[in-house]
Amino acid sequence: MNTTHITYLSPPTAVHMANAWFDVSSLSHFWIKRRFEVLRHLMVQVPLPNGRAAEIGCGNGFLQVQLEELLGAPIDGFDLNEEALRRNQANLGDLYHYNVHQRHDAFRGRYHTIFLFDVIEHIREEDEFIESVLFHLSQGGRLYINVPAFPFLWSGYDVADGHFRRYTAGMLHSLASRTGLEVLHWTYWGLPLVPLLLMRKIVLRGKVDESAVRQGFNLPNAFLNKLLLRLSRCERLPQSMCGTSLMATLKRR
Repeated sequence: MNTTHITYLSPPTAVHMANAWFDVSSLSHFWIKRRFEVLRHLMVQVPLPNGRAAEIGCGNGFLQVQLEELLGAPIDGFDLNEEALRRNQANLGDLYHYNVHQRHDAFRGRYHTIFLFDVIEHIREEDEFIESVLFHLSQGGRLYINVPAFPFLWSGYDVADGHFRRYTAGMLHSLASRTGLEVLHWTYWGLPLVPLLLMRKIVLRGKVDESAVRQGFNLPNAFLNKLLLRLSRCERLPQSMCGTSLMATLKRR
């Protein structure tokens, strides 16, 4: 667990996400591993710019840890979920309890790279949120986004986890256009997992409390975890056909 001091810049604010997710997720979870593999693919297509990087909506810091190990550089973390920040496992970056709508002047254009991984689906007013995020991004900076994909995969899991939407590529391009962003590279991913999410949709029908998150994301044993990691790798990237998630790199137009 991270012992780095959390800097409190914003008052306590309710977040639209289930804390149960932090109980059942781990760095060894196949989905966490596969998500990072997809990010590495995007980083080859659109390399990270030099300079400071941050994750907004960092939660317990899994992506920060993965990036720190890969880059050997600090990744600052921002979140309004105090419980998640207390569980944050990153070692090098600073942690901030901070509402991006506050637009603290010390953060104006501070970061050359910002990661928004599985965040904006939890935000009702997504345009306003992206505009506040861009306040913190340098002019030549890059924005990396990951979101759950395809409304037909919507289930009780999404409700329980605090999602407002699942995205298509068209929806993400529309959001980019409305907020002055250009999509540099994108891909769906998780195509081999689509049948599993359809099955989850059936199993969780009528269930929308935090037990749906535990049941929908937790794995009973290490063997199944390894099997699903291998299955999730059975796709070529980039691909524009279908997937359980959508990842993209963007910049200001």
